[in-house]
Amino acid sequence: MGWYFIACTYLDPGRGRYDYDDYIRMVKPIVEQYGGVYLVRSERIEYLGEGWKPDRMIVIRFPDRGSLDACFSSEEYGRIMGKRISSVDSHAIIVPAFGEGQEVGE
Repeated sequence: MGWYFIACTYLDPGRGRYDYDDYIRMVKPIVEQYGGVYLVRSERIEYLGEGWKPDRMIVIRFPDRGSLDACFSSEEYGRIMGKRISSVDSHAIIVPAFGEGQEVGE
């Protein structure tokens, strides 16, 4: 069963974009190396309510939990993670895919 990595990012104009843009360029091949497929990677967001207004959304599908964990704990990712941390505020969750035969709420 697949797993999804879902993140929202808040850009801070005071920090600048250079490191984050560099991170965006460098992270894609790492994610793909571990079987990740970008489903959403966009700053084009339409807000449907008040309060929650991220600047960027990312949704990545991985074939399994092991691949997801291996990606974000890899040496390759560790070398670029600081670029994201130093340039944006972000929040992420991981969730399993809804499987065949699975009931809503399980």
